[in-house]
Amino acid sequence: MSSTQARRPSKARRPLAPFDPKSARPLPSKPTLYGRAYVVDGDTVVIQKTQVRLFGIDAPELNHPYGQKAKWALVSLCKGQTVRAEVIELDSYGRGVARCYLQDGRDLSAEMVRIGMAIDWPKFSDGKYRSLETPDARKKLWLADARQKGRMQVWEQFDTKQMARKGKE
Repeated sequence: MSSTQARRPSKARRPLAPFDPKSARPLPSKPTLYGRAYVVDGDTVVIQKTQVRLFGIDAPELNHPYGQKAKWALVSLCKGQTVRAEVIELDSYGRGVARCYLQDGRDLSAEMVRIGMAIDWPKFSDGKYRSLETPDARKKLWLADARQKGRMQVWEQFDTKQMARKGKE
């Protein structure tokens, strides 16, 4: 080492304090993420490289009617915001399901339902957002409604028709 290079002072490690059960608190079992949200679709975002599904709602898939509009509505809500995602469980695809909030405290799920770009999914929300649905939401987002009712043949028929159209192009 040359005389012009400064030496870094050594950092002495402090000994760990003994465990004190009276002052110990459990770690939170459900993590909370904070950060900018990259929007995947109308009900999924990525925060801190973690994919998060919005709690209690269903928005159309990107290739379904209103899918792109739902995505851009969520982009508009999240743009320039720090989002807080309180992860409550994992879904069947391994995504964290979270209650997500904007800086001003607004619930992103509620906002998406209120503007008609998503519908309440009572199986998961216990109907929390149903009263916020626009009058035409279930008619407009008919494929999401069909999924909730277990009518997957409606999805399959839609996808088959889309593939046939793409084959003709």
